[in-house]
Amino acid sequence: MSEKKNLFNKVWDLHNVGTLPTGQTQLFIGLHLIHEVTSPQAFAMLRERGLSVMYPERTVATVDHIVPTDDQARPFKDLLAEQMMSQIEKNCREFGVTLFDISDSRQGIVHIVGPEQGLTQPGLTIVCGDSHTSTHGAFGAIAFGIGTSQVAGVLATQTLALGKPKVRRIEVNGELNPGVYAKDVTLYIIQKLGVKGGIGYAYEYAGDVFDRMTMEERMTVCNMSIEGGARCGYINPDQTTVDYLRGRPQAPQGADFDKAAEWWLSLASGPDAEYDDVVTFDASDIEPTVTWGITPGQSIGINENVPTLDSFEEDDRAGAQEAYEYMGLEAGQSLKGVKVDVTFIGSCTNGRISDLREAAQLVKGHKVAPGVKALVVPGSQLVLKQAVEEGLDKIFEEAGFEWRAAGCSMCLAMNPDKLKGREVCASSSNRNFKGRQGSPTGRTLLMSPAMVAAAAINGHVADVREMMEPVGV
Repeated sequence: MSEKKNLFNKVWDLHNVGTLPTGQTQLFIGLHLIHEVTSPQAFAMLRERGLSVMYPERTVATVDHIVPTDDQARPFKDLLAEQMMSQIEKNCREFGVTLFDISDSRQGIVHIVGPEQGLTQPGLTIVCGDSHTSTHGAFGAIAFGIGTSQVAGVLATQTLALGKPKVRRIEVNGELNPGVYAKDVTLYIIQKLGVKGGIGYAYEYAGDVFDRMTMEERMTVCNMSIEGGARCGYINPDQTTVDYLRGRPQAPQGADFDKAAEWWLSLASGPDAEYDDVVTFDASDIEPTVTWGITPGQSIGINENVPTLDSFEEDDRAGAQEAYEYMGLEAGQSLKGVKVDVTFIGSCTNGRISDLREAAQLVKGHKVAPGVKALVVPGSQLVLKQAVEEGLDKIFEEAGFEWRAAGCSMCLAMNPDKLKGREVCASSSNRNFKGRQGSPTGRTLLMSPAMVAAAAINGHVADVREMMEPVGV
C-alpha cells in the first residue's frame, strides 16, 4: 500500500466493491451491530421483500436503549419496550443473528460490548443504526452510524453506498494536567472546531496524548466524533490496541492472532501519510470541561465563565441566546456552584470500568449531597461484574449512589430513567440537546465521570481537582 495513504484511505480502498452511478462507493461492511430500536423496521423490510440476512455471522445484536436498569422482570412494565424486546428476539431467532439479550452475560450497550467481545478490530468497516458507532474507530476501524433503511440494506447485501469523506488529522501534543480526562479532551476539540466543524470529514486523532491513552480512553474520544459533525473518528492501531484485543472471545486466537496483529499494525498511517487538513492543540491548555449550553460544542473550562453574546460570530448569536434561556444561565457567570438535581455516570461514552474506577476513587469516603439523585449505570454486564469484584458497587452505594443494571439509562431516557421538569443533570453521557434526558425542559451539563462524581458530592458543579487527594481504591 502507498506510504502516503492514511489509515482511512487504506481501509476504504480495501472495502471498495465498486463505484456506483451516483459517484458513491459501494462499501463492503465487515461488522454490522444492531440493537432493538433501529432494527425492527429493517427486518420488516426484509420480510416484505422475501430477503434473508446475507452474512448473519457478521451481524451481532444486543439490547440497550430501552432496557430498564432497575426492575428487569419480563414482561417490562413499559409495553412499548416489551414489544421492542420481543421483536428483536423474534427477528434474531428467525434470521439466524446472535443476540446478547438481558439473560446473556455479554449484554450491554452496543458500543461497549463490541470491543469487550473482540468483535471490534482494526481495519474493519463497522456500521450500526446508532450515531455513536464512531466509538469503534478507537481500534483503527472505520465505523459510523447509519439510518434504518440503510440497516435493512446492510442486512440484505452487507454493503453500503457512501460518499467518501475527507480526512482531518487532529493532533493533541504535550501532557494533560491532573484532573483532565479523555472526555475533557474531546469536549475541548468540539468546542474549538465546532459541532459542524467535522462535516464532510473523518477525524484521525494523533499525537502524544492519544498515543498514551488506554483503549477505553480512546473509545471515549472517538465516541464523541459525531458530536463534532465528523462522519467518523479513529486512532491508529498500535501495541496498546493489540494488547487490548489479545484473548478477547471473538478476536483471532493463537498464531492467527499474531498474524492478524501484524496486519493491523501495517494499516496505521505512516509518517508520510497525506491529509486534507491538519489541526494541532496543546494538551496543557485543556481544563476539566463542562457544557453550558444545548450542544456539546457549547462548553468551557471549569475556570472560565459562560461566554458573552458579543464573543460569538453573528451567525452563532441566536443559538447562544437560545442556550442561555433554555439552561437558565447568564452570560459571564461561572458554572462552578450551579446546583445539580441529578448526576449520571454511565453511557457508551463513559460507562466502562475505568470510568467507574475514576469516579469511585473520588467518591470513596464521601456522601452524595442532600437532595441529589445519583445514578451509576455500568455499560455492560461484564463491566458490572468487574466493578462488583473490585468492590466499586459498595463504594458507590455507601456514598448514596443508586447502583443499577447495564443499559443506556439516562443518556437518552428511552427507558424509565428520565429527568423530571427543569431538573439539572451532571452527566457523563454525550448529548445535551433540549429534552435529551427525557424531560422537555430538563437540562444537561456534560462532563467527565470524575467531574460528575464531584458534582454529586458537592451538590453543584465543582472543580474535581479540588477533591483529588489520593485515597486509593
